[in-house]
Amino acid sequence: MSDTPPIRLTQYSHGAGCGCKISPKVLESILGHGGGQSHPRLLVGYQSKDDAAVFDMGDGRAVISTTDFFMPIVDDPFDFGRIASVNAISDVYAMGGTPLMAIAVLGWPLAKIPAAVAAQVLDGSRAACAQAGIPLAGGHSIDAPEPIFGLAVTGEVPIANLKRNDCATAGCQLFLTKPLGVGLITTAQKRGRATDADVQRAVASMCTLNDAGAAFGKVTGVRALTDVTGFGFLGHLVEMCEGSGLSAVIDSARVPRLPGIETYLDCTPGGTDRNFESYGHKISALTPEQMALLCDPQTSGGLLVAVDEAGIAEFQRVAQSCGLSLQTFGRLIPAQTPCVTVQ
Repeated sequence: MSDTPPIRLTQYSHGAGCGCKISPKVLESILGHGGGQSHPRLLVGYQSKDDAAVFDMGDGRAVISTTDFFMPIVDDPFDFGRIASVNAISDVYAMGGTPLMAIAVLGWPLAKIPAAVAAQVLDGSRAACAQAGIPLAGGHSIDAPEPIFGLAVTGEVPIANLKRNDCATAGCQLFLTKPLGVGLITTAQKRGRATDADVQRAVASMCTLNDAGAAFGKVTGVRALTDVTGFGFLGHLVEMCEGSGLSAVIDSARVPRLPGIETYLDCTPGGTDRNFESYGHKISALTPEQMALLCDPQTSGGLLVAVDEAGIAEFQRVAQSCGLSLQTFGRLIPAQTPCVTVQ
């Protein structure tokens, strides 16, 4: 038996999962120096803060292109590969599309962690890609000071089914396909606070594909769609509201959350404060508990869906066919101040 202690991937990175993302405020200052969309066939670029770029193929179809990568949020390399891959593939589903293939993005500290561990990360990625029905077709790697992994994913969508994050309408009801709280639980795990059962629930959620998004793309009543990741639930809701020229009212008690999350509300990751600093002035007054959950950086989070009243019944039928039982927790209203009212 080897006396070598098991490698804990999270000890080699300064951040974790989508909590590594640059804050919305800083990112806006970086992207603000670019120009407008520069190509007539580019249907979606970065200006709308959407989940992926979309390019018109000229025959009624569009190509979806996205990339996402981050540092470990879990210690197990296979699970890290799965989570990072499911998270990246989600951006295609969030546009109402279907993924076609992926290529890997790998940074690895070879002097600190054996290459064999990186191979396990890739094994996890292949498993996630196989679950999505796509090949891991290649990639690029570098020797880096911290472990980094993710994918660049190519997908497709009939333009008629394309779902953006900025086309919601007043009166739409809001739904979320995964519970919140993975940032809280993974932080609690690092502090030795989280139970194995709670950690496994969080990992299972992060490893669950958002493939329902491809089905939602076919539902006319789905007006806007995005996935909830590093900016937290409220950050992505604010993007949807501002892009659509609307505001939102939500009942925080009805927002889906992982079981027992109340135990970990004092285990906020650093990204929570960065998120609130970026958009807290656009939100009504929050209790500390509401802030901890609703600003919690999500890794491989669920789909935030805005559905008009006429489309609710069809949307619910499609959601149920995808194994989802969803309840609304809020609605979109004409623009007002604050942008989002949390009740």
